[in-house]
Amino acid sequence: MAIVAIFEDIESHFFKMKLLQNSKELMRGILAFSLISIGILHFVSPEPFIKIVPSILPYPLALVYISGIFEILGGFGLLIPSFSRATAWGIIALFIAVFPANINQAINQISLEGVPDNPWLYYARLPLQAVLIAWAWWYTRPNKLGKQLSIVPKDWQ
Repeated sequence: MAIVAIFEDIESHFFKMKLLQNSKELMRGILAFSLISIGILHFVSPEPFIKIVPSILPYPLALVYISGIFEILGGFGLLIPSFSRATAWGIIALFIAVFPANINQAINQISLEGVPDNPWLYYARLPLQAVLIAWAWWYTRPNKLGKQLSIVPKDWQ
């Protein structure tokens, strides 16, 4: 709970800044688009994702497809106001669930095509997961602006 209190303090401090207030929905769109795009990549090109699945886990292709489905659903869910807060908690769970693959890549120095083969980059990627979790956590909080980026027509809300 101490971590949640820290995030709430940070959010409270930064939310007073007009820039952050205005950018929250833009950042929601960026996160949603990123999740949907990466989720689609899990189906279009699953090989890189399969390579980093820890060998102790069974059915790596199925796990890649399952995580891809949840990334796509998470991206769309962030854009549906009545589901977005619950979806954000699901995205946090997803980011935690896939973290072992990032650890596996760093520890075993698994190179991927199109990614510079530098062990420092693999380890630098690990703290980024905390940033992604914090970013998703931002959307578990009530929307103080009263408006939210949405793919749902206003008359359906």
